[in-house]
This record gives sequence, C-alpha cells and structure tokens, in this order.
Amino acid sequence: MPISVTADAAAPGVPLHHHWNVCVGAGRANEGLRATWQEHLRTVVDACGFRYVRFHGLLHDDMFVYQERDGRAVYNFQYVDDLFDRLLDAGVRPFVEFGFAPSDLASEHGTVFWWQANGAPPKDLARWSALVEALVRHWADRYGLEEIRRWYYEVWNEPNLRPFFHGTRSDYFALYAATAAAVRAVDPALRVGGPATSNFVPDDRFAGETEDITRHASTVTAPDLDALDWQPVWLREFLDFCHRTGAPVDFVSVHPYPTDWALDDLGRSVRLTRSRDATRRDLALVRELVDAGPFPDAEIHLTEWSSSPSPRDHTHDYLQAATFVVKANVESTDLVDSLSYWTFTDVFEESGAGDSAFHGGFGMITYQGVPKPTFHAYRFLHRLGDERVAREPGAVVTRDSASGRLTVLAYHYPDEVRGTVPPSFDDPAQAQLTLSEGSPDLLRVTLTGLAAGTAFEIEYLDRDHGNAVGAWQAMGAPDPLDREQTRTLAAAAAATGRERAVAAEDGTLTLERTLTPWSVVLVSQV
Repeated sequence: MPISVTADAAAPGVPLHHHWNVCVGAGRANEGLRATWQEHLRTVVDACGFRYVRFHGLLHDDMFVYQERDGRAVYNFQYVDDLFDRLLDAGVRPFVEFGFAPSDLASEHGTVFWWQANGAPPKDLARWSALVEALVRHWADRYGLEEIRRWYYEVWNEPNLRPFFHGTRSDYFALYAATAAAVRAVDPALRVGGPATSNFVPDDRFAGETEDITRHASTVTAPDLDALDWQPVWLREFLDFCHRTGAPVDFVSVHPYPTDWALDDLGRSVRLTRSRDATRRDLALVRELVDAGPFPDAEIHLTEWSSSPSPRDHTHDYLQAATFVVKANVESTDLVDSLSYWTFTDVFEESGAGDSAFHGGFGMITYQGVPKPTFHAYRFLHRLGDERVAREPGAVVTRDSASGRLTVLAYHYPDEVRGTVPPSFDDPAQAQLTLSEGSPDLLRVTLTGLAAGTAFEIEYLDRDHGNAVGAWQAMGAPDPLDREQTRTLAAAAAATGRERAVAAEDGTLTLERTLTPWSVVLVSQV
C-alpha cells in the first residue's frame, strides 16, 4: 500500500528523543588506539551525532591496566588515558564497560574471540573492586567529577553466555554489587547499571544459575517464531536482587538482537530472524518491566543491537540493513533512552580480520573507510528534528523547535518481507535475494502551512544511490582493493540521489515518487 503522510507546518508537535544516536558500539578498547578506528569514529560522530561509544576489553591484558608482581597489584592507566583523551577530543564520551578480567586477576583462563578475552570472573572481588575504584578515581582526577558524572558505568558483557562469563548468575550479581559499590565510592552521583545480558529467549534455559542448553525451545520446527514468548534474560531477577540487597541501578541494559540465536553454533537455533516488529516489541517489554519494577526511574540503555549478532553476516553490508535500522528506530520512539548499534566500524577483530572489504562485518564503515548504507541510515536519522509532527506507516515528519524547519523520513520496507531481514552467511547470496524481494511502492508527502517557495532537498538511499556494496559488485568485486578502487567506492558510497523541490504559492509541498523496495528518503527543509 502507498506510503502517505500529511502534516501542517504549524501543527503542535510532541518531543522526539533521538535514542538512536546516544550511543554506538565498537569492538574492543585496544582497537581504539588505531588511527583508522579514530578516523571512522570522527566520521560517525560528525555525520550521525553519536554521543557515547561502548566497547569490550577495557581491562584486557592488551591495555596493560593490571598486573601482579610478587603478589602486589600494579596499575597502569596510560593506554586507557590515551584512548579516553582521544574520545573526548572527538566529541564523544565513553560508555564504560568494566570487563573482561585481566589474566592476573582472573579465576581461570578460559578465553573467547580471536583476541582472547578472558571470560572468567575475578578470583578476588576485593582486588577487583580496588582496581575499579582506583581507575574511577583516576578519571575523576584527570577529567573532573563534573565530566565523569556524565558517563555511564556498565558491569561486564553478556554474563549469561558461557564464553563471556565462566560463572553463575549469582556470581554475576555479586560482581555487579561489588563493582557498583566501587564506582559509587568515588562519587554517589556516578551512574551504574546492568545486567548487559543477551539475548531475548522463548524458553527457560536461563531459569537456573547457568544456561541449560537442553532446555532451548527448538525454533527449527516452530511454525511461527512470533507465537513464542520472547523474554529478556535475567532482567527480573537482576532488579529483584538489587532491590533486596540495596545495590544501585541507575540504568538497565540488555541486548535485543531480533534473532533466535545469540552466538553462532550454540544451541538448537538455526539462525533465524524474528518478526520485522520484534525490536519494537522487545523495547516495549523492557519499558513495561522497568516501569513496573523496583527501579521505575532507571534509564534504559540497550547497549548492543543490530539485525543479527554475527560478525560474518553479509546483510550488514547491504541496503536492507539500513532500511531495517530506520524502521526499527522510528517505530520505537518514546520507549528507551538509547539503542546502540553494534558497531560503527569494521575495525573489529572478534573473529579476526575480515577476509575482504565487504565480509559482512558489523560496522557501518568498512575497514578501508567506505560508508555502508547503514551509515546513511544513521545520518538520516540524525537529521530529524526534536519534535514529531506526524507519523504514518513508513514515514515520520519532524520539526526543529529552534528553526521551525521540517524534515520527513520515509522508508520502503516491503510488505512481502514479514521478518527482520534474514542473515546471509558464507556468501552474499541470501542478502542479494532479500534485496530483490518486494514490489515498488508510491510515496506521497503533503506539507502545508509553508511560506510560498520554501525550498526542500530530497535525498535518496536506494540500490543505485549510496549503495557501496552494489558499486563494488559492479566493479567485479575486486579483492583486495587498490587505492584508486577504494577512492572510487568511497565516492559511490557518498553519491546518494539528490533533487530539490519548493512549496507552491499556497504554501503546500506535494511530492509523489515511486520507491523501489528498501529505499530510504530524506526530505529536508533548507
């Protein structure tokens, strides 16, 4: 059916919180010391308006934060200083994730990822707490309390999953309480939260102290994934524990990937995606649980999210991932404080380096610095105003309260695709197939109450405009890219379609355009 939206420039609006660009993810702290990572960060901060960045490995051995020498704890914060200085200089703040354990402080040495993150909990909570408190006091001295009160402090990453935490639920709760106390010992206004769990599940596999894989509900034979009862992991139990023990909760964090799996090759899932509306439903459920729980004033920060949790999903490189980002975020407004895209860059090494420029990495920018369609999705979202004037299926109209300028963002997520875009592994065949699904649709935009001749810019993101992977394929998918090919692709990625339009003498702007499936359109008053 047509995508149709009408708005009066003088109509009252409601506040629109830009939850999509509060925070963005990155792989690990040490990658942030590289020039390429820093260049990509500045690009997304400038173009997309991100205000915080979150990453793993802040306390990993390659940051040299902690060592034990002759039984004595030795701290070294130079690498962390280097990274955090550069974040602040780039105009973004750290969303601190305390993890993983330094080897000398870990209770065992089970590792995960190519870079061998140590998922074992600390062997000595007193020494762990002393490290956390010393690091936070160091930040207070270096940056000032006023600055670090603006940061967030999250405890660990996905502790419900064995590769990331080799302990029980009770072990994590004890770690959370100790870490929160150490942070608050520096200043009671510092914001701490958790449990940073992944993923929403349709069964009771996490009802006990550790995951019981035998209790996975099989999604292989489920006739309808959305008929299953998808719930966040440990959230109720976490809130109850903190309420009973007095542990502070300034924000709640979970990871709502809209899939039936959280890690590749684990459990009885077949790596399926859920409903196209799964993200909105998941966010609404978290909002409901927090509002009804013992910490109703806690903020909600969903610190990892994407169309899938795989760093080798070719869909991440394709146009349809961008359309999903726009749809999910626009339709989830007023539910949470942030929904953090994982990640902004393909400088990302959980599975080692990508084999080619377009390898299905999480990033919205390739390792070579070529923006993917998801980069444009976040750039478009950033252009929206701070007041919502109208919203219809497939489109939203906003206004900037300071200037009065209107912005329309429309997206054609084809009706034929009822789920979140399916993943594509090993080769891009599935991604290419999904891109070809759907029928063209008509976009109608009517804006009234404008001054005659008011000018608008119309910007298109579609298969032929701003689609870097499509341009790469048209070049014959060269691998590796030479310098000239990289420059050519960067230019193609930047070449979104653009045209101008003006309001008629009666102050009305009327646009009618036929959109190909997966197109995204930004209409901006200039």
